[in-house]
Amino acid sequence: MMDREAAVPALDSDEDCTLSSEEDPDSDEERLHFEERLDPKEDVIPDECGKNGAKEPVAKRAKADKQPTLSWKTETDIDVAPQALRFLPKREPGPQLKPRDAHSPMSLFKMFFSESAVLTLCRNTNAQAAKSRAKGRKYKWTDVGISELYRYIGLVFYISMVKLKSIRDYWRQDSLFSVPFPATVMSRDRYRTISWNLHMSHPGADKENDRKRGTAEHDCLFRVRPLMDTIRLACKTIYHPRRNLAVNERVVACKANTEMTQCMKATPTRWGFKLFVLADSSNGYTVDFAVYTGKNSFPTGHGLSYDAVMSLLDRTVLGSGYHVYMDNFYTSPKLLTDLFALKFGACGTYRDNRKDCPQDAANSLTSKSARGSMRWIRDEHLVFVKWMDAREVSVCSTIHAAQTGDTVQRRVKTQNGWRTKSFPCPAPVIAYNQHMGGVGLSDQLLQYYTAQHKTMKWYRKLFLHFLDIAATNAYIVHKELYGNMSHKEFMEELVVELCDVSQKVKPKFTNVDHVPVPGAGQASDATAGRRICALCKAKSGKRQDTPWKCQACDVHLCVQLKRNCFLDWHKVV
Repeated sequence: MMDREAAVPALDSDEDCTLSSEEDPDSDEERLHFEERLDPKEDVIPDECGKNGAKEPVAKRAKADKQPTLSWKTETDIDVAPQALRFLPKREPGPQLKPRDAHSPMSLFKMFFSESAVLTLCRNTNAQAAKSRAKGRKYKWTDVGISELYRYIGLVFYISMVKLKSIRDYWRQDSLFSVPFPATVMSRDRYRTISWNLHMSHPGADKENDRKRGTAEHDCLFRVRPLMDTIRLACKTIYHPRRNLAVNERVVACKANTEMTQCMKATPTRWGFKLFVLADSSNGYTVDFAVYTGKNSFPTGHGLSYDAVMSLLDRTVLGSGYHVYMDNFYTSPKLLTDLFALKFGACGTYRDNRKDCPQDAANSLTSKSARGSMRWIRDEHLVFVKWMDAREVSVCSTIHAAQTGDTVQRRVKTQNGWRTKSFPCPAPVIAYNQHMGGVGLSDQLLQYYTAQHKTMKWYRKLFLHFLDIAATNAYIVHKELYGNMSHKEFMEELVVELCDVSQKVKPKFTNVDHVPVPGAGQASDATAGRRICALCKAKSGKRQDTPWKCQACDVHLCVQLKRNCFLDWHKVV
């Protein structure tokens, strides 16, 4: 899951917290979705108000309802897989680029964060700054341009790689642990003012949308919609996924008081935005995503789990014959049947209390069943499989036969100590374990160098997540094309190119070389060679001209009785 806020720098801001929600408290459906991971449209919810408040077991409910009894078949029975779907992708799977075009990290990143998208971001940020200053905000502001905003993004990535406690620490010059690089890109105050005013939508349009709150025309994601749509389109355009896909949730940590932030007690990140993500299982590339906006999101009437998967699988974009893997929150006979009709194979773990799943106990596994035991039932193209590992595993598939003779290795305790032993394993379980980790791999890559840090506005959390998606997908595409860079090397080169600096480190000098010399050599003119003092500009943002510079550092510094910047500079260099 996404970021741990305690481990990343805190962003200083003088703005008030985000808009408050005008929605009612979470409904019972919301609680079931996020606390219990149940879908009222698909799951048979136990009656908590029954006798003594106890939840009746599934098997007992089935007997009480006198449902027709089905018999589970065993591993000795032979199953035949459904007819395989032909894999017909709309484009050749992989990057839709040519390796010979020599794509750099920055050129790939700009395919997700294009100059047109950044220009829109600049216009809206400048409009937001003008609005804030009109309200009486006391800070200097000059309109931000495309090149400066790319440098700002480069600093955001630099901060994600070099961890310090506070944003202020990146511009400190009086500490043994100071880092000199950020001050060479932009001043601290400039970085902070851009962060405060960063805006993806126009403030005037925000006001119009806010007036519609409480109506069907109100868009909860209006403030992030322009950039989010651009990123989603780029993700689907630049790369075409391979056959195996995974659908799962992702959480972007945020405690802002909005109608979209959810409490998910079963996840490491309890509060945040919930995203439904489609990822390529082979490399973790984020193919598409959708931000969950609230409880009124059931357009088809089949429930959140059904709609989330269907909204991410666009046959006109992907093609047909794909294999989609999901966990038990999404898997249902209705969903897998409809996907099969669209020529998408699907496989996922399922719950016994899900509607239309086999719920009787005839010939079923028990707690005393031996490890490696299996049971299965086929319903046309659907096969339901139960397998006993350390505990019972239930999987449903429209792709596989129940068993194909596969085995897995497990360590078991014997009289002579621990030994490795082979156990028969159903084909759907092996495929699920192999391909379900696509979103988990994507989350792992995002987390390595995440741009997330504390902010005072909810939409900036999503902006930082869009940066993470763009940078990570750009790295995956670069790896697919060339494979000659580690993730760390890619991010370092991306920061260098965004900030328009050189990564080469100047040779070290001895203390003897660090002496003040005239900036203009032996010029007779007293004003010749005067330049801005680097330390004065970094500390206070003031312009102080000086004729002196350090011979080794080639940096102009003040040398005066009351202001010896030359000495202060070399205390930390």
